[in-house]
Amino acid sequence: MIESATGIILRTRPLTETSLIVNWLTAEHGRISTVAKGARRPKSTFAGKLDLFYEAEFTYTRSKRSELHALREMSLKETHAPLRQEMGWLQQASYATALIEQTTERETPLPGVHTLLRGLLDYLPKQPPQPRTVYAFELKLLDELGLRPDLEESKLSEATHTLMDVLTERDWSELAALKATAAQARELRQFLHGFLIFHMGKIPKGRP
Repeated sequence: MIESATGIILRTRPLTETSLIVNWLTAEHGRISTVAKGARRPKSTFAGKLDLFYEAEFTYTRSKRSELHALREMSLKETHAPLRQEMGWLQQASYATALIEQTTERETPLPGVHTLLRGLLDYLPKQPPQPRTVYAFELKLLDELGLRPDLEESKLSEATHTLMDVLTERDWSELAALKATAAQARELRQFLHGFLIFHMGKIPKGRP
């Protein structure tokens, strides 16, 4: 059965000497894994099209025996090339994809999470790497997953309550001008660290 999707590449890894496993976050089908046969050959039709954070429209043949499907054709739409100009941007984007993989189920439609990741990848190169970007992503993802923290039961200061609401609800473009004190940032970092561990058991490696 041939299906189509629009997705962002979360991760790739070798399967054989010539083939790759490509993990996608799609708008239509959530997280799916495909095999790109021959992708590691120099003259492959997939050459130069399969890398982290690349966006594409693609078709695949659904496997009847496993969750690993066969990638057929793809049309590359966006490479997010500016991310590769700054290690901090790559680190934050990689952490975001790892958190998505840890907190979502395979092949479950996740249009909101797909939109969230796409927004983050567009936003990252527009300002220097900073912690608020990570905190905003964590809060927005928690909200999308139905795990928004109940601030009424927390012991956070009123100023940090307000900061969390702003980071959760405002568009990415509105966050660049946001001001926060060192005390607020420290309080928020500690709260989110504990909250994520409590609800998810662990935090992916590489949290900036």
